[in-house]
Amino acid sequence: MLNPDNTFTATVLGLPRIGPNRELKRATEAYWAGRLDAAGLHEVARELRTAQLTQVRNAGLDSVPVGTFSYYDQVLDTAVLLGALPERVLGISDELDRYFAAARGNAEVTPLEMTKWFDTNYHYLVPELAAETEFSLHPEKPLAELEEALALGVPARPVIVGPITFLKLAKSVDGSNLLDRLPDLLPLYEQLLGLLADAGAKWVQIDEPSLVTDLSETELAVVHTAYRRLAELSARPAILVASYFGRLGAALPVLAETGIEGIAVDLVAGGDADVVAARSITDKLIVAGVVDGHNIWRVDPDHALPRLTDLRDAGVTVAVSSSCSLLHVPYSLKPETDLEPRLRSWLAFGNEKLAEIVLLATALHRGEEAVAGGLDIARTAVLDRKADRRLHVQAVRDRLAELDADAIRRAPADERRVLQQERLHLPLLPTTTIGSYPQTSRIRVARAELRKGEIDQAEYDARMRAEIAEVVALQEEIGLDVLVHGEPERNDMVQYFAEQLDGFAATVNGWVQSYGTRCVRPPIVYGDVVRPAVMTVEWITYAQSLTAKPVKGMLTGPVTILAWSFIRDDQPLADTARQIALAIRDETVDLEAAGIGIIQVDEPALRELLPLRKADQAAYLEWAVDAFRLSTSGVADATQIHTHLCYSEFGEVIGAIAGLDADVTSIEAARSHMEVLDDLNAAGFDLGVGPGVYDIHSPRVPGAEEIEQSLALALKAVPAERLWVNPDCGLKTRRTDEVTASLRNLVAAAQSLR
Repeated sequence: MLNPDNTFTATVLGLPRIGPNRELKRATEAYWAGRLDAAGLHEVARELRTAQLTQVRNAGLDSVPVGTFSYYDQVLDTAVLLGALPERVLGISDELDRYFAAARGNAEVTPLEMTKWFDTNYHYLVPELAAETEFSLHPEKPLAELEEALALGVPARPVIVGPITFLKLAKSVDGSNLLDRLPDLLPLYEQLLGLLADAGAKWVQIDEPSLVTDLSETELAVVHTAYRRLAELSARPAILVASYFGRLGAALPVLAETGIEGIAVDLVAGGDADVVAARSITDKLIVAGVVDGHNIWRVDPDHALPRLTDLRDAGVTVAVSSSCSLLHVPYSLKPETDLEPRLRSWLAFGNEKLAEIVLLATALHRGEEAVAGGLDIARTAVLDRKADRRLHVQAVRDRLAELDADAIRRAPADERRVLQQERLHLPLLPTTTIGSYPQTSRIRVARAELRKGEIDQAEYDARMRAEIAEVVALQEEIGLDVLVHGEPERNDMVQYFAEQLDGFAATVNGWVQSYGTRCVRPPIVYGDVVRPAVMTVEWITYAQSLTAKPVKGMLTGPVTILAWSFIRDDQPLADTARQIALAIRDETVDLEAAGIGIIQVDEPALRELLPLRKADQAAYLEWAVDAFRLSTSGVADATQIHTHLCYSEFGEVIGAIAGLDADVTSIEAARSHMEVLDDLNAAGFDLGVGPGVYDIHSPRVPGAEEIEQSLALALKAVPAERLWVNPDCGLKTRRTDEVTASLRNLVAAAQSLR
């Protein structure tokens, strides 16, 4: 039962860890490069945690999550906690190097697979489990971080990934039902709870985001059994089970029937259903996620406060929280002095969300008059945003309204294939890359000098043309069949386009973690989207002028631009996607008019936005596919359309991948050993496909024989006439020497099989 003396009023469900200026990224990469030792890396991490915990405590939160720090990924950390690393890394004696080998591999060891964390752009490492996997507890990290926080006077609440979510997110390497392993895991969680209680934890947060997905009656019974058992422990902290990214639905009353003390519910993504259900849960702490942890808009107090007071007035003990971890938003608005002041007033990044939570908690527990000034500022900003004319551009809305069904249709694929081969004259098993090449120090220096005003735009453009010429020459020398320009002028595949489209804004320091040390700056979609001018034609046509081989035009698709931006919450996603698609369509038409015969429109985020509940998925897939086809159906049938997808579990969207009707689809397959091809075949996929044979998220250089073996597997599922040979993804994050060696092996393997 809930102890009234052991509750709290204001919290967040998790915190970012890369550092406000990406300090952890730089330190980790310095460690990998041998420029920093382990002690130096640990010291950087300790300083970041200390500064963050102190700041959060001083912001006024009376319960602070600890243990959400990670050198790479929280699911990988849980695998370490539970002794569930794959056997192939266990021979590495150094603990930190063993951890990073599991995350990114090394010259001898392949890493764990990586995929999207629910419907976010964060990637987690997929644990590999089997019926015979032996679990063992290794609690050093959570205990050390709890001790560290308590020494700072922080009201610390350790956070761990729950057993249900860990098992549901893991990969069964032997086909066994991993939930059957729950009885083997629960004793470790019981032991850990006891250790955390002994170390001074009053509460522990157990993250179970899998509970917002569709669960069978059997799975709900497993949830009930697990948390009833953990709640029955005599010596433990109070347990807060946290869910996020959707509504708990049937899992909420199941949790309510156990003896846990708290339940965190996402009232942003989950909507009103959980508010109604939670009104009857008066014997637990309900941690109400009313401040959006997944987006950057200022909270509307007239939407959030009625939900909070409704729960309170029903007799519920309520704490105000973020809807999910703040891992998914930038640290602070403070550095964003270049943002238009009006737009800036509509926003709340991580630090501002802390203030919003405290504001709402104070209004809830002490009355609105106690914070009347803060509430007035918030209300004024919300009203000002609604009144801005840029949110409704009639010209783009009229264009979309005039489009008919023919706007998303091309001729049948077999007819297009003949016309395209007559134009392109490609060999069997054509080789290509996905788009980007390594971002050299020369590129970074030029970009910095342009930003500082040390060189002008003409000089910057000249340097980028030199980079393009070098990349084209390298591809010619290696022997690739279809070339790319390498994208040196692009800081990011989404931000680059956002900076050229009306309705978007870019940040200076709005970094969030995508995976490991990979950070992105999602642009902000605040208004209707319009393309005022061409965006890529000059760069692509320059590259094409340097070679007789085809050079792909490289664009980012509408769903991916949507998914990798902070998006409008004032209109349906489908409406924004169609506006972006129209802009990309205009660009494809201009590329074709400039003589470009192959255009790639990347959609790696197609799976990412898939709703977590099956009942919501069909409508999403319909508009997502239509948006892609709108963006690619303005060109002639002799123009070959490619798309690219990576690092997601694609089984749930295989039909949609076929529905995109791209002439060639390149897709991640190196870590999963071509598994996706069987799914594609089962869906009747009969278009060109390039399953990745080179894992670009690892420093490993695959040998020609290894690549040839992967292609041999692929040829069992795909006829040679439809098979392309390419890496898993773009090469931006790799070193030039790694890329050159790997691509030479890739070309050699393709030539051998020809």
